[in-house]
Amino acid sequence: MATINVEVNGRSYVVGCEDGQEEHVKALAEEFDAQVKALAEQVGSVGELRLFLLAALTTADELHESRQRLDRMQSGRGFPAPTGPDPARIEARAAAALEQAARRVEALAERVA
Repeated sequence: MATINVEVNGRSYVVGCEDGQEEHVKALAEEFDAQVKALAEQVGSVGELRLFLLAALTTADELHESRQRLDRMQSGRGFPAPTGPDPARIEARAAAALEQAARRVEALAERVA
């Protein structure tokens, strides 16, 4: 397992990932950071834990909507099932990354409290 540093909301976090996935995880962290920053501009100062939660919920909502669109496209118009990367594997990796991030945020919140 590889270990990398990512920056979210101006803070550096050490994150573990599968070997060879370092650049992908860094790109995901950059997307998450952009979402956190955009939410911070909208909601103001709400605390980092709440800000991360809002960003995670926003991301989950976007994923949910994308899945619904894909399901409608595949069932309604007879599109073939996607080929390429296994969606279940991608989802499992994303869930693991979110769980790990949540644990780190909770640990951070405990240190701050």
